[in-house]
Amino acid sequence: MTATAPTGLRTTLLVLYTEALEECRDFYTGLGLSFAPEQHGTGPEHYAAVLPDGMVIELYPATAERVTRTLRLGFSVDGAAMEPPLAPGRHLRKDPEGRKVELHAI
Repeated sequence: MTATAPTGLRTTLLVLYTEALEECRDFYTGLGLSFAPEQHGTGPEHYAAVLPDGMVIELYPATAERVTRTLRLGFSVDGAAMEPPLAPGRHLRKDPEGRKVELHAI
């Protein structure tokens, strides 16, 4: 069964809370995301990447109240640009905190 999203609905923000902030930044940078450091007011320093469609992915330091547990992400990537290069198709990886990341290499 396939569900259809209402017209105009799209994902615009994904926040990952992590105890391995720098390691996760490096991992996701290796997938092709470009992170910039940010801080809003007196909030915590964190990293944000803006995708071509405007979606924002943010990496925040975890706290006792804010932690991202089990989560599975998927990205379409240029397999030839990866290090090491990926053959076209589906590849599973884990980020530094063990979250499953599915890569669809094109």
